[in-house]
Amino acid sequence: MIKITGGKFKQKKLESISNYVRPTSSFKREAIFSIIESYTIKHSINLYKNKTFLDLFAGIGTMGLEAVSRGMCKVIFFENNSEVIKVLKKNCLTICMNKEFTIYEEDVINSNLEINFKNISIIYIDPPYQKYNLTKLLINLKDKVQDTTIIALEASIKDSVYIPKGLNLFQKKNYGNTTIYFLKLF
Repeated sequence: MIKITGGKFKQKKLESISNYVRPTSSFKREAIFSIIESYTIKHSINLYKNKTFLDLFAGIGTMGLEAVSRGMCKVIFFENNSEVIKVLKKNCLTICMNKEFTIYEEDVINSNLEINFKNISIIYIDPPYQKYNLTKLLINLKDKVQDTTIIALEASIKDSVYIPKGLNLFQKKNYGNTTIYFLKLF
C-alpha cells in the first residue's frame, strides 16, 4: 500500500497498479522533497505558494499528489498508459479538487509540452529505467522553464544521463539502484 508521506494528506492511501508502474518509495519521496525544500529555502525561492508541480511519466501520481499534500496549488500529470490513467484519476480525486490537477494522456518523449511553464516550480521526471534517452526532453525543458524551476530526474544507476548545456546539476543522490539528479538553469 502506498501512502502520502507529508503535508495535509499524510498517511492517505493511494491505489496502485502493479503491472505498469514503479511508484517512488516513501523514503525517496521524503529525501527528494527534503533536498528541494532545503535548496529553495537557502536560495529564497517560492516553492509552493501559487505554484505548479509537473509530473512527467506520472504513473499513479505519487510524486505530484505528494506535492499537493505539501502545499502545491496544482499538479500537471503526463502519462500515456490508459490503464494507469484510470488509477491516476482515482488517486487525484482522493487528494485533489478538480481544479488542482490536469492529466495529459501523451507520450512525454514525443511531446512538445505545450503547457504554461510560468508557475511551475518543480518538474519531476521518472521514466521507465533504461528505456529512453532523455537528452532531447531535457533540452526541450531547458528552453521552457523559469530560472527558479527545479528539475528532479530519477533514473537507474545504470542509465547514462547527459546534462545539456544551460542546466546545472546542483545535487546528485544514489538510493539503491536509483540515482536522482537535481537540476536548475545556470
